Formats: sequence, C-alpha cells, structure tokens
Amino acid sequence: MATEIEEAAAQVAKLQAQAEKLSGPLADAEAQLRAAEEMEATRRAERATEYNREVVNRWSDRAQAAANSGDTAREKFYAALSEEPWFAAYVEFRAARYRRGHVLTEAQRAQAALREEPTVPEQRWYAAHLLEDIVNHADRKAAELSAEFAQELDDRREAYISGTD
Repeated sequence: MATEIEEAAAQVAKLQAQAEKLSGPLADAEAQLRAAEEMEATRRAERATEYNREVVNRWSDRAQAAANSGDTAREKFYAALSEEPWFAAYVEFRAARYRRGHVLTEAQRAQAALREEPTVPEQRWYAAHLLEDIVNHADRKAAELSAEFAQELDDRREAYISGTD
C-alpha cells in the first residue's frame, strides 16, 4: 500500500510541476487578454464620446431635417386622401354638420335682432370616431417606422464605436 501512496504522490508532484510550468504562460496570456480588453474598452469609450459629441453638435440640424422630411409626404397624403370616395363622403357628412351650425347661428342672430326670447338651441358637436380610428392607426404605423429608424441609429452608433463603420 505504501508503494501505491508513493506512486500517487509522485504522480501528483509530476502534475504539479507541469501545472507550474504551464501556469506562467497562462498567466501571461491572461494578462495580455486583460490588457487588450482594457484597451478595447478605452477605445470604445473614446469613440462613444466622439460620437456623442458629434450628435450633440449636429442634433438641431438633424432634427430640423427630420421634421421637414415629412412635408412632401403630408402633401401627397392630402392629395391621395382627397381622391378617396370614403373621404369625400366623410367630408360631405362633416359639411352637413357645419351647415346646421350656420343655420342655427343665423336663426339666433335673427331672434336677437327681433328682440325675441331665444329658442334656437346651441350647436351640438359629436365625437368623430372615424377620425380617431384613422389617427390611432396612423400613429401605430408611424411608431413602427420610427422604431426601424431608431434601430438604424443604434446600429450606426455601435458600428462607429466598434470601428466597423
């Protein structure tokens, strides 16, 4: 049994010697890896600062351009919308409501001119749910498009910071 212990102890000593022999290069490689990671983190931080400075310096011009970028689309939308039969019908419906308001206003003025007791009711406005639905749908679609744009900005920033731009 003593020989088994001696053999096992010799094996342990041999493996410890090998581990010590390899631990030096491993420690060096780990130190090089840490240094490279620190250099990369520093480089990324510097590029992030550079990118952020550029965004801060140009945000106003970029925001103005983004705001104006929808002008042509809005005009195209109004032109296309005006050609839609359902929209023409909706405009006709709304115009009828306005016509009623004009009739009521005229009658109120006539009663006032005749110094009669007012009997003409005030104009009543009702919620136009159709427009709410259109606006809500348009907002959802616009949010989807802007989310794609936001992702492009994030990707551009990451590419710049990573140095792959």
